[in-house]
Amino acid sequence: MTVNEGLRLMAGVFTLVSILLAHYVSPYWLLFTGFVALNLIQSAFTRWCPAMMILRKLGLRDA
Repeated sequence: MTVNEGLRLMAGVFTLVSILLAHYVSPYWLLFTGFVALNLIQSAFTRWCPAMMILRKLGLRDA
């Protein structure tokens, strides 16, 4: 698995979990969904994402 694939997986899991938490626990969890979306948008323009650094430290390789 590459860093890009890991990043997509992480964003998808975080989004799905936060939507489920918003439905079953509190609608305030949608703020976390928005945070994930804003981070993805920011990384598209700057080509920098904190999650990518974490995934590299976990041993995932670049494409």
